[in-house]
Amino acid sequence: MAKQAGERLIVDNRRARHDYHLGDRYEAGIALTGTEVKSLRNGKATLRQAYAEVRDGEAWLVGLHVPEYAEGNRANHDPDRPRKLLLHRREIDKLGATVRERGFTVVPTRLYFKGGRVKVELAVARGKELRDKRRDIAERDLRRQIERELKSLRR
Repeated sequence: MAKQAGERLIVDNRRARHDYHLGDRYEAGIALTGTEVKSLRNGKATLRQAYAEVRDGEAWLVGLHVPEYAEGNRANHDPDRPRKLLLHRREIDKLGATVRERGFTVVPTRLYFKGGRVKVELAVARGKELRDKRRDIAERDLRRQIERELKSLRR
């Protein structure tokens, strides 16, 4: 995924590309507290176990781990709390309908700053089977081998 001007990557969920077939992507804002933003500015967050869900007409990001801000006081945030996603109503409805289909989930792929605000890129995903993962690894190895051969021929 190409980085656009004005974006600063916080964390990238490379594991999602390995474990899922990624489909439609959405950009969403996140409702955060001050200490969470400060911790994210230090580049600390974990998307590994995170997923998005729609409940009561609202979208939530569950499993995002933002460590406590080191210089914070006793009013520091809970590192693993569910965080509200800021999406348009039609996007929330579309995500909710997609998740209700069999085998789909919504996973965050990137967390980044855009214009001073924290954004998350969400992807509608279907889990890969083991044979799909093996096929992807084999294709990647083949592409690397071809690149090596072409590079050695160019010299």
